[in-house]
Amino acid sequence: MSPLIPASQRRQARIVIVGHVDHGKSTLIGRLLNDTGSLPDGKVEAVREMSRRRGMPFEWSFVMDALQAERDQGITIDTTQIHFKTERRPYVIIDAPGHTEFLKNMVTGASSADAALLVIDAGEGALEQSRRHAYLLHLLGVKQVAVIVNKMDMVDFSQARFDHVAAEIRAYLNGIGVAPGVILPVSARHGDNIASRSGNLAWYDGPTVIEALDGFLPAAPEDELPLRLPIQDVYKPDERRILAGRIETGRLRVGDTLHFAPNNRTAKVVGIEAWNAAPAISAAAGQSVGITLDQRIFVERGHIASLPAERPVEAHRLTVRLFWLASKPLETGRAYTLKLATAEHRVTVEKIVEVVDIDDLGVAAADRVGRNEIANVVLHSRSLVAVDLAIDLPRTGRGVLLDGHDVVGGFIVTGADAVAERNLQRVEHAVSPDERALSNGHRGAVLWLTGLSGAGKSTLAMGLERTLFERGRQVYVLDGDGVRQGLNGDLGFSPADRSENIRRVAEAARLFAEAGMIVVTALISPTRQDRARARAIGGDLFHEIHVKADLDTCEQRDPKGLYRKARAGEIPEFTGVSAPYEEPQAAELVVETGRLGIEEAVGELVGYAERVTGLKYPSDAVQGRGEGI
Repeated sequence: MSPLIPASQRRQARIVIVGHVDHGKSTLIGRLLNDTGSLPDGKVEAVREMSRRRGMPFEWSFVMDALQAERDQGITIDTTQIHFKTERRPYVIIDAPGHTEFLKNMVTGASSADAALLVIDAGEGALEQSRRHAYLLHLLGVKQVAVIVNKMDMVDFSQARFDHVAAEIRAYLNGIGVAPGVILPVSARHGDNIASRSGNLAWYDGPTVIEALDGFLPAAPEDELPLRLPIQDVYKPDERRILAGRIETGRLRVGDTLHFAPNNRTAKVVGIEAWNAAPAISAAAGQSVGITLDQRIFVERGHIASLPAERPVEAHRLTVRLFWLASKPLETGRAYTLKLATAEHRVTVEKIVEVVDIDDLGVAAADRVGRNEIANVVLHSRSLVAVDLAIDLPRTGRGVLLDGHDVVGGFIVTGADAVAERNLQRVEHAVSPDERALSNGHRGAVLWLTGLSGAGKSTLAMGLERTLFERGRQVYVLDGDGVRQGLNGDLGFSPADRSENIRRVAEAARLFAEAGMIVVTALISPTRQDRARARAIGGDLFHEIHVKADLDTCEQRDPKGLYRKARAGEIPEFTGVSAPYEEPQAAELVVETGRLGIEEAVGELVGYAERVTGLKYPSDAVQGRGEGI
């Protein structure tokens, strides 16, 4: 009898059942549902009658087939998420088809499982596919595994045969570092050792399958682990900004100071809300919540909230143990989308360290990873990734690779080249910002010009640069076309590359501005999210300026002939034609070039630039802004 599970830990357990095709997974699941009273009334009788009419002997796997057929018609439960409960706690079974072709489903299912049942045919033993499944469980960090040696009735309930199969699979599991909690003999077809002990297996004195399930316990209560709240979305229902997400581990309380990675912002929690529930003062792992903060900081989907003392690692280079699923091999230099919790990052395969032979667990160098092979791989991300090592926090340490919208690989993170551990420290310059302002006669700033192509951004930026330069200001324009000829020459025009283009320009602009310069950018920067990121990077130095003209006006100007090409289908995803432009909602300045002439528009920009950067008196450099020079 497994120990009584404390009420505080009696949460639903997610169980993945894996095994070679025809080793009896569906029969085992059908039996579990029946023997725990979890099937709909009359279901077994209906399946028996159907079998009789077809002249077939009744099989418990038919119950699963019937549920699957009903699911396909939208009638009954989703058989890929099967719920049942014992007297001790509720469970959800994540069914994982045993065919090699369905390993992707298994990787997806097992990646969210708390524990696993590995089903092996007593007659056939641990075949290659069984070992592959076992290795995948190890790969995905599923630490609690029970091995079900099924079809003992087919080997006359032989203890010798069971001992042989058990020794075989135990040796393999030990070789990959997995300690099976229990290995037990069953006959799912006849119900031996499923919910009750069997006289046919009197020589076995271990737990039944139900007892083995109830014996699974969280390695550590998830609400006692470090807080990890991946942000799912940001809502603005009124004056509030609500950061929504599911708490994967840990707990948070009103008044906690949270650190958001990877953008390194902190703020205090002032409210915790949940759907259709009263506001709470605390929340814990497993809860989906919305939180409000005491200040408006830039946070977006994919960021991870933690307590400041228990932050995730932030890294550009990750070492992962990867299971490759795609027919097209993984090769060095290929780019994919890494999906980890709610975050997505564009990554490049930097190095294939080695490929693992799952039969003998040997490793070998390789320049590609084929379908269903396992490899240790180094990935490089252009953007900073917030991540945990899977051995510490599996929920934020394992994920998948996408090629387009297709899952092509599952992985766990085994290493991360943490930025904080690369001896990188913020440089304290010998010249202070105030000294630079006094020397230049103005402060640095980032004047971020955004607007449709043809709105006049580059024209105004150059006019502003010329005017300010002639007035003795330190000023420089970072033009969209210019940066793509050098700094961002490796980027394309996919949404991810355009986002990275803006991030890099924002970082470069901030450095220029910190050096005391007035930096003018001229980029379409079509999404509010990307501009919000640029604002977060620039901080107080950042000023958003909407160079506004309607689409018809811009298209009539068409100074580069881009609209004509876009209308002809030569430029896909062109902003304003086949891709949206999200106008600023609260820009510091709006310059309407459809209404103003160039000189008037430049005049407005010059006036604004001098107001926000100018020093009326030298003391303004350290005591606050003046009213312009």
